[in-house]
Amino acid sequence: MTAARDTDSSTSTSTDSGSGVAWPNTLADDQVTPRLYDGTSGVLPALLDGWRHFGDHRYADMAVRGAHSVAAAVDHWEDSGLYSGVAGMAVALRGVHRVLGDTAAGTAADRALDALRARFDGAAWNDWFELISGNAGIALAALECGDDGLALLAVDRYARTAEPTGAGVRWRLAAGAFPRMHHMSHGTLGIVHALAAVGRAAGRSDLVDLAVAGAADVVSRNEAGPDGFLVGHSDPQQQHERVDRHNYGWCHGPAGDAQAFRLLSQVLPDDPAWPALVDRCWHTLVNSGIPRRIRPGFWDNNGRCCGTAGVLALACDRRVERGDGRDFADVLVADLAARATVDACGVRWSNVEHRDTPSVLAPAGGWAMGNAGIVREVLRHARITAGRDPHYAIPFPDHPPTT
Repeated sequence: MTAARDTDSSTSTSTDSGSGVAWPNTLADDQVTPRLYDGTSGVLPALLDGWRHFGDHRYADMAVRGAHSVAAAVDHWEDSGLYSGVAGMAVALRGVHRVLGDTAAGTAADRALDALRARFDGAAWNDWFELISGNAGIALAALECGDDGLALLAVDRYARTAEPTGAGVRWRLAAGAFPRMHHMSHGTLGIVHALAAVGRAAGRSDLVDLAVAGAADVVSRNEAGPDGFLVGHSDPQQQHERVDRHNYGWCHGPAGDAQAFRLLSQVLPDDPAWPALVDRCWHTLVNSGIPRRIRPGFWDNNGRCCGTAGVLALACDRRVERGDGRDFADVLVADLAARATVDACGVRWSNVEHRDTPSVLAPAGGWAMGNAGIVREVLRHARITAGRDPHYAIPFPDHPPTT
């Protein structure tokens, strides 16, 4: 991983006398954030998986120190979202508390939830509907942290803001936003995931029904035929030089779509449509050509959000639940190993942006595009291969546990 930076822990609630640590987003800059997406909160789950996998207490100690720096940021970090703000910080802090018994991390997680309640305006925390920064992600974070009441507040507005379509319903990315997106990170399926999860936890069939209607709209947009599943990035297609019509990762493709369908198959176990949709996502991924870089820009990312590690997460789910993902998982891990930079400093990955010069990007340390997200999935693959526990030390609230 990228090197940690010592931070002033004078505002931390931890009883540890050592200072907190934080990780820069990339080795090319000194910017640090507490965010789950690309900052210190996203590094903590990888450290805890490392501790559980290797039994090396240095990882646990570093996770506690990282939690100190996240705790110190809770009160002044303005963004509230799951991957962008305080909600994700609460998930990471609660995880450190549960796994290591660090009471300071638990107290800080409570403080983060209190901050979220105080910021709620009666309908939302911001203009966003989606999972990364909006109400959907905050609902999932609250649920993961054991606050079902806050989760229900977060999903309350979706019935009022749903847009009926010929097949179901959909939502805007944000108030006034256009076009409409469909997938996990910024689209309808991220909202579907939140509605289904909260509906199950609260015994609210109306929320589950709304989730099903949202999923139905996305399913109606499939462009891959009856055996596959591939839905466009947005409709009308967002016109931007860096946005392709079809993607395959967690954020805008079948690797993430399958996670929403996996959850619906758990919430509605008597409906065979949902596992069939998971199978169709899997069929498309296995036959897509990834992880080969068969054309410029086709598969330039190793990371968890929109790269190989996110597909590996689903492949490992398949191994546990269906027993058929090992070959593809091994291909993905071999590709990650081949693309790693290994030297005296350790192991790290760079991504590629073929439209930029130079095209090789600086290695990143966080969850989305960096080492933490990749390490977490590679360690899980190793555990499953060895017949060990397939679960993560800290589950992410948008990734259903294997059954």
